[in-house]
Amino acid sequence: MSNSGLIEKFINSDLAGKLGVPQGVELRRHEPGKPALDGPVAIAGGGRFGSKLEETLKNEYKFIPVEADTPRAGIILDATGITRPEELETLYKSMHPQMRKIRKNARVVVIGHTPELVGDIDARIAARALEGFSRSLAKELRYGATAQLVYAAPEAGVEDVESTLRFLLSGKSAFVNGQVIRVGAEGAAADVDWSKPLAGRVAVVTGCARGIGKTMAEVLARDGASVICVDVPAAGEALVETANAVKGTALPLDVTDSNAAEALASHADARYGRKIDILVHNAGVTRDKLLVNMDEGQWKMVQNINLVAPVRITEALLEADALGENPAVIGVSSIAGLAGNRGQTNYATTKAGIVGMVDALAGPLAERGGTINAVAPGFIETAMTAAMPTVPREVGRRSSTLNQGGRTVDVAETVAYLAARASGGVNGNVIRVCGQSILGA
Repeated sequence: MSNSGLIEKFINSDLAGKLGVPQGVELRRHEPGKPALDGPVAIAGGGRFGSKLEETLKNEYKFIPVEADTPRAGIILDATGITRPEELETLYKSMHPQMRKIRKNARVVVIGHTPELVGDIDARIAARALEGFSRSLAKELRYGATAQLVYAAPEAGVEDVESTLRFLLSGKSAFVNGQVIRVGAEGAAADVDWSKPLAGRVAVVTGCARGIGKTMAEVLARDGASVICVDVPAAGEALVETANAVKGTALPLDVTDSNAAEALASHADARYGRKIDILVHNAGVTRDKLLVNMDEGQWKMVQNINLVAPVRITEALLEADALGENPAVIGVSSIAGLAGNRGQTNYATTKAGIVGMVDALAGPLAERGGTINAVAPGFIETAMTAAMPTVPREVGRRSSTLNQGGRTVDVAETVAYLAARASGGVNGNVIRVCGQSILGA
Protein backbone atom coordinates (compact mmCIF):
# COMPACT_ATOMS: atom_id res chain seq x y z
CA MET A 1 0.00 0.00 0.00
CA SER A 2 1.27 3.48 -0.85
CA ASN A 3 2.04 6.09 1.79
CA SER A 4 -1.05 8.05 0.77
CA GLY A 5 -3.14 4.91 1.11
CA LEU A 6 -1.78 4.27 4.59
CA ILE A 7 -2.52 7.87 5.62
CA GLU A 8 -6.08 7.60 4.35
CA LYS A 9 -6.61 4.27 6.10
CA PHE A 10 -5.40 5.72 9.39
CA ILE A 11 -7.47 8.91 9.11
CA ASN A 12 -10.59 6.82 8.65
CA SER A 13 -9.79 4.33 11.41
CA ASP A 14 -11.42 3.95 14.83
CA LEU A 15 -8.09 4.91 16.41
CA ALA A 16 -8.04 8.21 14.55
CA GLY A 17 -11.58 8.85 15.79
CA LYS A 18 -10.50 8.24 19.37
CA LEU A 19 -7.63 10.66 18.85
CA GLY A 20 -10.04 13.38 17.79
CA VAL A 21 -10.10 13.11 13.99
CA PRO A 22 -13.76 13.82 13.03
CA GLN A 23 -15.56 10.76 11.69
CA GLY A 24 -18.82 11.13 9.82
CA VAL A 25 -21.63 8.59 10.04
CA GLU A 26 -23.31 6.99 7.05
CA LEU A 27 -26.01 9.36 5.85
CA ARG A 28 -29.50 8.08 5.14
CA ARG A 29 -30.30 9.07 1.57
CA HIS A 30 -33.46 8.69 -0.46
CA GLU A 31 -34.33 5.22 -1.74
CA PRO A 32 -37.40 4.79 -3.96
CA GLY A 33 -40.05 2.81 -2.15
CA LYS A 34 -38.60 3.49 1.28
CA PRO A 35 -40.19 5.88 3.83
CA ALA A 36 -39.01 9.48 3.67
CA LEU A 37 -37.88 9.19 7.31
CA ASP A 38 -37.23 6.11 9.42
CA GLY A 39 -39.23 7.37 12.39
CA PRO A 40 -41.99 9.73 13.53
CA VAL A 41 -42.22 13.51 13.36
CA ALA A 42 -43.14 15.95 16.13
CA ILE A 43 -44.48 19.48 15.59
CA ALA A 44 -43.58 22.14 18.17
CA GLY A 45 -43.83 25.89 18.55
CA GLY A 46 -47.51 26.73 18.24
CA GLY A 47 -47.28 28.90 15.10
CA ARG A 48 -49.92 29.41 12.45
CA PHE A 49 -49.06 26.32 10.38
CA GLY A 50 -49.27 23.79 13.22
CA SER A 51 -52.04 21.22 12.76
CA LYS A 52 -52.39 22.14 9.06
CA LEU A 53 -48.96 20.64 8.44
CA GLU A 54 -49.90 17.39 10.11
CA GLU A 55 -53.08 17.16 8.06
CA THR A 56 -51.22 17.85 4.81
CA LEU A 57 -48.33 15.46 5.44
CA LYS A 58 -50.13 12.67 7.31
CA ASN A 59 -50.02 10.22 4.39
CA GLU A 60 -46.22 10.48 4.19
CA TYR A 61 -45.23 10.81 7.84
CA LYS A 62 -46.29 9.47 11.21
CA PHE A 63 -46.79 12.25 13.75
CA ILE A 64 -46.40 11.99 17.51
CA PRO A 65 -47.14 14.45 20.35
CA VAL A 66 -44.22 16.75 21.01
CA GLU A 67 -44.12 15.67 24.67
CA ALA A 68 -43.84 11.94 23.83
CA ASP A 69 -40.70 10.09 24.91
CA THR A 70 -40.47 8.34 21.54
CA PRO A 71 -37.26 9.14 19.62
CA ARG A 72 -38.15 11.23 16.61
CA ALA A 73 -36.71 11.31 13.09
CA GLY A 74 -38.16 14.71 12.34
CA ILE A 75 -39.05 17.89 14.19
CA ILE A 76 -40.93 20.85 12.75
CA LEU A 77 -40.56 23.93 14.92
CA ASP A 78 -43.23 26.39 13.81
CA ALA A 79 -41.88 29.71 15.05
CA THR A 80 -44.27 31.91 13.05
CA GLY A 81 -46.05 32.82 16.29
CA ILE A 82 -42.96 34.55 17.71
CA THR A 83 -43.53 38.28 17.17
CA ARG A 84 -41.35 39.96 19.85
CA PRO A 85 -37.73 39.49 20.96
CA GLU A 86 -39.00 38.57 24.44
CA GLU A 87 -40.80 35.58 22.92
CA LEU A 88 -37.62 33.99 21.52
CA GLU A 89 -37.50 31.95 24.71
CA THR A 90 -40.08 29.80 22.93
CA LEU A 91 -37.20 28.39 20.86
CA TYR A 92 -35.50 27.14 24.00
CA LYS A 93 -38.69 25.81 25.56
CA SER A 94 -39.65 24.02 22.36
CA MET A 95 -36.31 22.41 21.49
CA HIS A 96 -34.48 21.88 24.78
CA PRO A 97 -36.76 19.00 25.92
CA GLN A 98 -36.35 17.29 22.54
CA MET A 99 -32.60 17.39 22.12
CA ARG A 100 -32.05 13.97 23.70
CA LYS A 101 -34.89 12.42 21.70
CA ILE A 102 -33.44 13.09 18.24
CA ARG A 103 -32.62 10.01 16.20
CA LYS A 104 -29.64 9.41 13.96
CA ASN A 105 -30.07 11.16 10.57
CA ALA A 106 -33.00 13.18 11.93
CA ARG A 107 -34.35 16.28 10.20
CA VAL A 108 -35.15 19.49 12.10
CA VAL A 109 -36.98 22.26 10.23
CA VAL A 110 -37.65 25.67 11.74
CA ILE A 111 -40.37 27.77 10.06
CA GLY A 112 -40.53 31.54 10.45
CA HIS A 113 -41.85 34.54 8.58
CA THR A 114 -39.57 36.15 5.98
CA PRO A 115 -38.10 39.12 7.90
CA GLU A 116 -38.03 41.62 5.04
CA LEU A 117 -41.74 40.97 4.38
CA VAL A 118 -42.78 41.60 7.98
CA GLY A 119 -44.04 45.13 8.67
CA ASP A 120 -43.93 45.15 12.46
CA ILE A 121 -40.47 46.06 13.80
CA ASP A 122 -40.49 43.64 16.73
CA ALA A 123 -41.72 40.76 14.57
CA ARG A 124 -39.06 41.44 11.95
CA ILE A 125 -36.29 41.41 14.57
CA ALA A 126 -37.60 38.17 16.06
CA ALA A 127 -37.84 36.53 12.65
CA ARG A 128 -34.26 37.45 11.78
CA ALA A 129 -33.06 35.91 15.05
CA LEU A 130 -34.23 32.49 13.84
CA GLU A 131 -31.30 32.32 11.44
CA GLY A 132 -28.70 32.36 14.20
CA PHE A 133 -30.67 29.76 16.13
CA SER A 134 -31.13 27.33 13.24
CA ARG A 135 -27.56 27.56 11.94
CA SER A 136 -26.15 27.02 15.44
CA LEU A 137 -28.55 24.15 16.09
CA ALA A 138 -27.33 22.52 12.87
CA LYS A 139 -23.78 22.64 14.22
CA GLU A 140 -24.80 21.03 17.51
CA LEU A 141 -26.66 18.07 16.04
CA ARG A 142 -24.80 14.78 15.67
CA TYR A 143 -24.96 11.44 13.84
CA GLY A 144 -26.04 12.81 10.47
CA ALA A 145 -28.92 14.92 11.79
CA THR A 146 -29.52 18.28 10.10
CA ALA A 147 -31.37 21.53 10.77
CA GLN A 148 -32.72 24.10 8.32
CA LEU A 149 -34.74 27.31 8.40
CA VAL A 150 -37.68 27.95 6.08
CA TYR A 151 -38.69 31.59 5.81
CA ALA A 152 -42.29 31.67 4.58
CA ALA A 153 -43.95 34.82 3.29
CA PRO A 154 -46.58 35.98 5.82
CA GLU A 155 -49.37 35.19 3.34
CA ALA A 156 -47.91 31.79 2.31
CA GLY A 157 -50.06 28.75 2.96
CA VAL A 158 -49.21 25.14 3.71
CA GLU A 159 -49.43 24.34 0.00
CA ASP A 160 -46.62 26.81 -0.67
CA VAL A 161 -44.18 25.27 1.84
CA GLU A 162 -45.15 21.63 1.28
CA SER A 163 -42.58 20.85 -1.43
CA THR A 164 -39.80 22.39 0.64
CA LEU A 165 -40.81 20.47 3.76
CA ARG A 166 -41.00 17.20 1.84
CA PHE A 167 -37.48 17.80 0.55
CA LEU A 168 -36.01 18.77 3.91
CA LEU A 169 -37.84 16.00 5.82
CA SER A 170 -36.32 13.27 3.68
CA GLY A 171 -33.09 11.61 2.64
CA LYS A 172 -33.03 13.84 -0.44
CA SER A 173 -31.53 16.61 1.71
CA ALA A 174 -28.91 14.38 3.38
CA PHE A 175 -25.98 16.72 2.64
CA VAL A 176 -27.90 20.00 3.04
CA ASN A 177 -27.41 21.47 6.50
CA GLY A 178 -27.76 24.87 8.18
CA GLN A 179 -29.52 26.39 5.17
CA VAL A 180 -32.12 29.16 4.90
CA ILE A 181 -34.76 28.81 2.20
CA ARG A 182 -37.22 31.59 1.39
CA VAL A 183 -40.65 30.55 0.13
CA GLY A 184 -43.15 32.92 -1.43
CA ALA A 185 -46.91 32.73 -1.60
CA GLU A 186 -47.34 32.11 -5.29
CA GLY A 187 -46.75 29.46 -7.88
CA ALA A 188 -47.10 26.16 -6.01
CA ALA A 189 -48.73 23.52 -8.21
CA ALA A 190 -51.83 21.68 -7.01
CA ASP A 191 -52.59 17.95 -7.26
CA VAL A 192 -48.94 16.90 -7.34
CA ASP A 193 -47.91 13.31 -7.98
CA TRP A 194 -45.08 13.25 -5.44
CA SER A 195 -43.64 10.07 -6.94
CA LYS A 196 -43.20 11.82 -10.32
CA PRO A 197 -43.18 15.56 -9.57
CA LEU A 198 -41.52 16.41 -12.91
CA ALA A 199 -43.83 14.38 -15.15
CA GLY A 200 -44.52 16.04 -18.48
CA ARG A 201 -41.63 18.50 -18.15
CA VAL A 202 -38.70 18.84 -20.57
CA ALA A 203 -35.36 19.46 -18.86
CA VAL A 204 -32.04 20.63 -20.28
CA VAL A 205 -28.88 19.76 -18.35
CA THR A 206 -25.58 21.15 -19.63
CA GLY A 207 -22.28 19.42 -18.89
CA CYS A 208 -24.02 16.14 -18.21
CA ALA A 209 -21.83 13.53 -19.92
CA ARG A 210 -20.37 12.56 -16.57
CA GLY A 211 -20.04 13.51 -12.90
CA ILE A 212 -22.61 15.70 -11.19
CA GLY A 213 -24.36 16.52 -14.46
CA LYS A 214 -24.89 12.86 -15.28
CA THR A 215 -26.44 12.26 -11.89
CA MET A 216 -28.67 15.31 -12.38
CA ALA A 217 -29.99 13.78 -15.59
CA GLU A 218 -30.65 10.48 -13.80
CA VAL A 219 -32.56 12.07 -10.91
CA LEU A 220 -34.60 14.40 -13.14
CA ALA A 221 -35.56 11.42 -15.30
CA ARG A 222 -36.41 9.37 -12.20
CA ASP A 223 -38.83 12.13 -11.20
CA GLY A 224 -40.55 12.04 -14.59
CA ALA A 225 -38.76 14.63 -16.75
CA SER A 226 -37.69 14.12 -20.34
CA VAL A 227 -34.02 15.13 -20.34
CA ILE A 228 -32.02 16.79 -23.08
CA CYS A 229 -28.42 15.92 -22.27
CA VAL A 230 -25.93 18.57 -23.39
CA ASP A 231 -22.14 18.51 -23.45
CA VAL A 232 -19.28 19.44 -25.74
CA PRO A 233 -18.94 17.39 -28.96
CA ALA A 234 -15.67 15.90 -27.68
CA ALA A 235 -17.66 14.14 -24.93
CA GLY A 236 -20.02 12.63 -27.50
CA GLU A 237 -19.67 8.95 -26.59
CA ALA A 238 -20.18 9.49 -22.85
CA LEU A 239 -23.01 11.93 -23.61
CA VAL A 240 -24.89 9.35 -25.66
CA GLU A 241 -24.44 6.79 -22.90
CA THR A 242 -25.95 9.18 -20.37
CA ALA A 243 -28.85 10.07 -22.68
CA ASN A 244 -29.61 6.41 -23.37
CA ALA A 245 -29.48 5.55 -19.67
CA VAL A 246 -32.13 8.16 -18.84
CA LYS A 247 -34.16 7.57 -22.00
CA GLY A 248 -33.46 11.15 -23.03
CA THR A 249 -31.80 12.75 -26.05
CA ALA A 250 -28.20 13.82 -26.59
CA LEU A 251 -27.28 17.26 -27.93
CA PRO A 252 -23.54 17.82 -28.52
CA LEU A 253 -23.12 21.56 -28.07
CA ASP A 254 -20.57 24.12 -26.92
CA VAL A 255 -22.55 26.36 -24.58
CA THR A 256 -20.35 29.33 -25.49
CA ASP A 257 -21.53 29.24 -29.13
CA SER A 258 -23.53 32.31 -30.09
CA ASN A 259 -26.40 30.12 -31.32
CA ALA A 260 -26.51 27.84 -28.25
CA ALA A 261 -29.90 29.06 -27.02
CA GLU A 262 -31.43 28.67 -30.48
CA ALA A 263 -30.03 25.14 -30.73
CA LEU A 264 -31.53 24.20 -27.35
CA ALA A 265 -34.95 25.58 -28.23
CA SER A 266 -34.95 23.94 -31.67
CA HIS A 267 -33.99 20.57 -30.21
CA ALA A 268 -36.75 20.73 -27.58
CA ASP A 269 -39.33 21.60 -30.22
CA ALA A 270 -38.13 19.01 -32.74
CA ARG A 271 -37.80 16.09 -30.31
CA TYR A 272 -40.51 16.84 -27.77
CA GLY A 273 -42.82 19.29 -29.48
CA ARG A 274 -42.66 21.76 -26.60
CA LYS A 275 -40.66 24.52 -24.97
CA ILE A 276 -37.99 24.04 -22.31
CA ASP A 277 -39.48 23.70 -18.82
CA ILE A 278 -36.33 23.13 -16.77
CA LEU A 279 -32.92 24.62 -17.56
CA VAL A 280 -29.93 23.48 -15.48
CA HIS A 281 -26.68 25.36 -16.08
CA ASN A 282 -24.19 22.77 -14.89
CA ALA A 283 -21.40 23.04 -17.47
CA GLY A 284 -18.25 24.42 -15.90
CA VAL A 285 -14.47 24.26 -15.83
CA THR A 286 -11.62 25.16 -13.50
CA ARG A 287 -8.23 26.60 -14.40
CA ASP A 288 -6.75 27.16 -10.96
CA LYS A 289 -3.76 29.47 -10.57
CA LEU A 290 -2.74 32.24 -8.26
CA LEU A 291 -3.75 35.47 -9.98
CA VAL A 292 -0.10 36.49 -10.33
CA ASN A 293 0.56 33.33 -12.39
CA MET A 294 -2.71 33.20 -14.35
CA ASP A 295 -2.77 34.02 -18.06
CA GLU A 296 -5.63 35.72 -19.84
CA GLY A 297 -6.72 32.54 -21.59
CA GLN A 298 -7.21 30.74 -18.29
CA TRP A 299 -9.33 33.63 -17.03
CA LYS A 300 -11.49 33.96 -20.14
CA MET A 301 -12.19 30.24 -20.56
CA VAL A 302 -13.59 29.97 -17.04
CA GLN A 303 -15.46 33.26 -17.38
CA ASN A 304 -17.14 32.36 -20.67
CA ILE A 305 -18.16 28.78 -19.86
CA ASN A 306 -19.13 29.18 -16.20
CA LEU A 307 -20.94 32.50 -16.28
CA VAL A 308 -21.29 34.28 -19.63
CA ALA A 309 -22.89 31.25 -21.29
CA PRO A 310 -25.57 30.68 -18.60
CA VAL A 311 -26.45 34.38 -18.57
CA ARG A 312 -26.67 34.77 -22.34
CA ILE A 313 -28.52 31.48 -22.89
CA THR A 314 -31.12 32.30 -20.25
CA GLU A 315 -31.61 35.83 -21.55
CA ALA A 316 -31.94 34.60 -25.14
CA LEU A 317 -34.48 31.92 -24.22
CA LEU A 318 -36.52 34.47 -22.28
CA GLU A 319 -36.42 36.95 -25.16
CA ALA A 320 -37.44 34.26 -27.66
CA ASP A 321 -40.25 33.03 -25.39
CA ALA A 322 -38.67 29.58 -25.60
CA LEU A 323 -39.25 28.63 -21.96
CA GLY A 324 -42.41 26.73 -21.09
CA GLU A 325 -45.17 27.43 -18.61
CA ASN A 326 -43.85 27.87 -15.05
CA PRO A 327 -40.19 27.38 -16.09
CA ALA A 328 -37.46 26.58 -13.58
CA VAL A 329 -33.88 27.76 -14.14
CA ILE A 330 -31.17 26.39 -11.87
CA GLY A 331 -27.58 27.59 -11.84
CA VAL A 332 -24.65 25.76 -10.28
CA SER A 333 -22.64 28.06 -8.05
CA SER A 334 -20.07 26.91 -5.46
CA ILE A 335 -19.12 27.63 -1.87
CA ALA A 336 -15.95 29.06 -3.41
CA GLY A 337 -18.11 31.72 -4.99
CA LEU A 338 -19.67 32.57 -1.64
CA ALA A 339 -16.48 32.67 0.44
CA GLY A 340 -13.64 32.96 -2.06
CA ASN A 341 -10.81 30.45 -2.41
CA ARG A 342 -7.09 30.92 -2.82
CA GLY A 343 -5.94 30.18 -6.35
CA GLN A 344 -9.47 30.39 -7.75
CA THR A 345 -10.09 34.07 -8.45
CA ASN A 346 -11.41 33.22 -11.93
CA TYR A 347 -13.63 30.36 -10.74
CA ALA A 348 -14.94 32.13 -7.63
CA THR A 349 -15.76 35.22 -9.69
CA THR A 350 -17.96 33.19 -12.02
CA LYS A 351 -19.66 31.28 -9.22
CA ALA A 352 -20.47 34.50 -7.39
CA GLY A 353 -21.75 35.75 -10.73
CA ILE A 354 -24.21 32.85 -10.82
CA VAL A 355 -25.63 34.19 -7.56
CA GLY A 356 -25.89 37.56 -9.27
CA MET A 357 -27.76 35.97 -12.16
CA VAL A 358 -30.26 34.48 -9.70
CA ASP A 359 -30.75 37.86 -8.01
CA ALA A 360 -31.12 39.75 -11.29
CA LEU A 361 -33.46 37.34 -13.08
CA ALA A 362 -35.71 36.29 -10.18
CA GLY A 363 -38.11 39.11 -11.04
CA PRO A 364 -38.29 38.50 -14.81
CA LEU A 365 -38.78 34.75 -14.23
CA ALA A 366 -41.50 35.38 -11.65
CA GLU A 367 -43.35 37.59 -14.14
CA ARG A 368 -43.61 34.50 -16.36
CA GLY A 369 -44.73 32.26 -13.51
CA GLY A 370 -41.25 30.76 -13.22
CA THR A 371 -38.32 30.56 -10.83
CA ILE A 372 -34.56 30.82 -10.82
CA ASN A 373 -32.39 29.45 -8.02
CA ALA A 374 -28.89 28.11 -7.56
CA VAL A 375 -27.17 25.25 -5.78
CA ALA A 376 -23.72 25.80 -4.29
CA PRO A 377 -21.91 22.47 -3.83
CA GLY A 378 -19.12 22.02 -1.32
CA PHE A 379 -16.78 19.03 -1.23
CA ILE A 380 -18.45 16.42 -3.44
CA GLU A 381 -16.93 13.00 -4.08
CA THR A 382 -16.09 12.92 -7.79
CA ALA A 383 -13.27 11.61 -9.97
CA MET A 384 -11.65 15.03 -9.64
CA THR A 385 -11.65 15.04 -5.82
CA ALA A 386 -10.52 11.39 -5.77
CA ALA A 387 -7.37 12.46 -7.61
CA MET A 388 -6.50 15.11 -5.00
CA PRO A 389 -3.53 14.57 -2.65
CA THR A 390 -4.60 12.61 0.44
CA VAL A 391 -4.27 15.28 3.12
CA PRO A 392 -6.11 18.10 1.28
CA ARG A 393 -8.79 15.61 0.29
CA GLU A 394 -9.32 14.42 3.86
CA VAL A 395 -9.34 17.99 5.17
CA GLY A 396 -12.00 18.85 2.58
CA ARG A 397 -14.12 15.90 3.60
CA ARG A 398 -14.03 16.85 7.26
CA SER A 399 -14.41 20.61 6.98
CA SER A 400 -18.15 20.45 7.55
CA THR A 401 -20.61 19.71 10.31
CA LEU A 402 -21.32 16.29 8.78
CA ASN A 403 -17.57 15.44 8.67
CA GLN A 404 -17.62 13.90 5.20
CA GLY A 405 -17.86 14.69 1.52
CA GLY A 406 -21.15 14.70 -0.31
CA ARG A 407 -22.19 12.64 -3.30
CA THR A 408 -23.24 13.78 -6.73
CA VAL A 409 -26.77 12.64 -5.94
CA ASP A 410 -26.98 15.19 -3.13
CA VAL A 411 -26.59 18.04 -5.62
CA ALA A 412 -28.94 16.35 -8.08
CA GLU A 413 -31.71 15.87 -5.48
CA THR A 414 -31.57 19.58 -4.63
CA VAL A 415 -31.80 20.49 -8.31
CA ALA A 416 -34.82 18.21 -8.76
CA TYR A 417 -36.55 19.83 -5.77
CA LEU A 418 -35.99 23.31 -7.25
CA ALA A 419 -37.15 22.13 -10.69
CA ALA A 420 -40.57 20.95 -9.54
CA ARG A 421 -43.68 23.03 -10.21
CA ALA A 422 -44.64 22.31 -6.61
CA SER A 423 -41.65 24.49 -5.64
CA GLY A 424 -43.06 27.45 -7.54
CA GLY A 425 -42.82 29.69 -4.48
CA VAL A 426 -39.09 29.04 -4.13
CA ASN A 427 -37.46 31.80 -6.16
CA GLY A 428 -34.16 33.68 -5.85
CA ASN A 429 -32.52 31.23 -3.43
CA VAL A 430 -28.99 29.86 -3.25
CA ILE A 431 -28.85 26.54 -1.42
CA ARG A 432 -25.45 25.25 -0.29
CA VAL A 433 -25.08 21.48 -0.66
CA CYS A 434 -22.01 21.24 1.50
CA GLY A 435 -22.83 19.54 4.80
CA GLN A 436 -22.58 23.00 6.42
CA SER A 437 -18.98 23.55 5.35
CA ILE A 438 -16.87 25.89 7.42
CA LEU A 439 -15.99 27.61 4.11
CA GLY A 440 -18.57 30.34 3.73
CA ALA A 441 -20.58 29.05 6.70
